[in-house]
Amino acid sequence: MSRTSDDAPAAMTDNEMYERMISAILDHRLLPGTKLVEDKLAGAFGVSRTRVRPVLVRLANEQIVTLIPNRGATIAQPGEQEAREVFEARRLIEPRLVELFIAKAGKADIKRLKACNDEEEAARVAGDIRRAIRLSGDFHLHIAEGAGHQTLGRILRELISRTSLILMTYSSAHARERDEATACGCREHRTLLDAIRLRDAPEAGRRMHEHLTRLEAGLQFAAAADPAPDLAELFGPPA
Repeated sequence: MSRTSDDAPAAMTDNEMYERMISAILDHRLLPGTKLVEDKLAGAFGVSRTRVRPVLVRLANEQIVTLIPNRGATIAQPGEQEAREVFEARRLIEPRLVELFIAKAGKADIKRLKACNDEEEAARVAGDIRRAIRLSGDFHLHIAEGAGHQTLGRILRELISRTSLILMTYSSAHARERDEATACGCREHRTLLDAIRLRDAPEAGRRMHEHLTRLEAGLQFAAAADPAPDLAELFGPPA
């Protein structure tokens, strides 16, 4: 949150609210079907209700939130067809992004990618599944950033948010804690990183395609309901 000149907390910006909600989705703290009550969000963020509405509209435009007249907003619950379309889109985009990454990335970019993968592995070993899931998405976003393709990078960011919703919706409750069910497996990231280090663009593209195909194949199109989080507790200031 930004601060005023006298160091008092300033009102949260629309982008800050947006980023916090995206982070909650990527961290699997804001689940599909969760009702987003504008008054509660406004209180949690410390802003007026009218400030919350544009953020929800932005999320709805990205198909992350569903807005229904006279019924309010909920976190989107993607259907099977949408889930398959998201993975199809990622298979079209990400092999190209990894090729561009290899063409443009320097040693520092590859080192950053390895560090992200190492952190993901450490988080899984420690049992910090939420952090591992977030780092898994970051691995893909680092590739997009290093590729230097702003348009595809923006599209991928939206697709990764939607992928998180899909994994939460279509991974069974008992499987949701497993590496193979909740996020990109570290081993597959390591093999992809090996191809990137060798500057083997065709092989890296192939491994990326196979990796995303395996993730889609692990979806189970029957999901149990999860309890809704307390929005004030999730987004409000620390106690």
